[in-house]
Amino acid sequence: MQTVPSENLAIDRKKRAKEPFLELDLRPAEERVCDFHEVVIGFTPEQAKIEAARCIHCPDPAPCMLGCPTHNDIPSAMWLIEQGRFAEAARLYHQTSALPEVCGRVCPHEQLCEGSCVLNKTGEPVITGQLEVFALQQERKLDPFTPEVAPPSGKKVAIVGAGPAGLACADELLIRGHDVTLYDALPAPGGLLVYGIPNFKLSKDIFFKRWEDMEKLGAKFVGNTYVGRDTTIDKILAEGFDAMFVGVGSLIDAPMNIEGEDLPGVYEATDFLIRGNVIGENLPKNKEPLPDLGSDVVVIGGGDTASDCLRTSIRRGIENVTCLYRRTEAEMPGSAKDRKLAKQEGAKYSFLTQPVKFIAGEDGKLAAVECIEMELGEPDSSGRRRPVAVEGSNFSIPATTAVKALGYWPDEIIGKTTPDYEVDKWGLTIVKDSETGQTSRENIFAGGDGVTGPDLVVTAMVAGKKSAIAIDKYLESKK
Repeated sequence: MQTVPSENLAIDRKKRAKEPFLELDLRPAEERVCDFHEVVIGFTPEQAKIEAARCIHCPDPAPCMLGCPTHNDIPSAMWLIEQGRFAEAARLYHQTSALPEVCGRVCPHEQLCEGSCVLNKTGEPVITGQLEVFALQQERKLDPFTPEVAPPSGKKVAIVGAGPAGLACADELLIRGHDVTLYDALPAPGGLLVYGIPNFKLSKDIFFKRWEDMEKLGAKFVGNTYVGRDTTIDKILAEGFDAMFVGVGSLIDAPMNIEGEDLPGVYEATDFLIRGNVIGENLPKNKEPLPDLGSDVVVIGGGDTASDCLRTSIRRGIENVTCLYRRTEAEMPGSAKDRKLAKQEGAKYSFLTQPVKFIAGEDGKLAAVECIEMELGEPDSSGRRRPVAVEGSNFSIPATTAVKALGYWPDEIIGKTTPDYEVDKWGLTIVKDSETGQTSRENIFAGGDGVTGPDLVVTAMVAGKKSAIAIDKYLESKK
């Protein structure tokens, strides 16, 4: 429910709708490709007030709120930012989101809140994502947020997976007074936020400041622990935990199953991004920084991960960086905003192109990729037109490095090592109710990509928060 004052808003909606769009400032492409710092410069306080004042404050329920998976009270936040009450605006985001400073940066806003803005009918939407980032930055700088925390409950909850779903679940449980420990296979918490999203989209410092907030509330972290291999769900529960949340994500890279896939120089996207964007003690012990990538990098795929790999390659000084995609740009599932930035930075795109073989050079390393031309046929089950190979159209392109960014599969290990824990044929956890995430084991709840398959950071976060509320009720029922 919006809290914005209603007087006179109906009168000035037309005026607000005609206010000029404030173009978001970005660092120049030729500058930003030289480092891994964030691309967006961000608003000044005066710019933020001007942009927020473009919001016409639609009647409840506002389309932007409905478009946001967390249902952030965006109109009220816009009103508060317009008035210069930045910390109060940030407090609104905290009410519904566990990771607002993250979501403001990495959500596909053009598909969610900004895409739902009614101003799209006549021009440009309010830049709600960057205004969320601005409000959180001002709050952290001027008036840091400290939530009210319930008295200790005496109950312990284990969380498997310290990505967006697990973090959101932990945050909510900590506020409700429970003792929380997160387990993860990687050295540091964050999951995709640290090990999948490059710094130029989400600075590691931004995430770790948020993690410090959770540590102050009592969050504990056990890293380098691959549940299902190093320990099991039941062994963790036997350590005195009253309930558990499983938020392991869906991070097994999909294979291509073509000749030459095991050649040196052919990478899975996850491995490539971790080794290309993570340094120091946070880099897993079994991984080394990326070696010289050579002169020609190809990235195979059309999603956001492909864009991240393209832009990472460019920042490593590779001039010839090309995306290979078997459909046209119109069918690409990734963010158009990220593709625009990649093109500005020098990435090239080859559409209707399907790799069929990785070719080795005399040294045994990758030297080229054999491809075949495609054309679009009838729509498939996803609604996109099916790519069909053009017989006899094979050709090769030079490639010293190839990155497979084809999507992700769930990890089956939890289902295989946990008795009476129901999973489907792909290894995704089966939950009784998507609102609670309760599994076939009464005291185990689950959410995020490990339940739904690959989705957005924000939807995983929402699932974790919902499960935390359900876990709290479950623990209360067991007193």
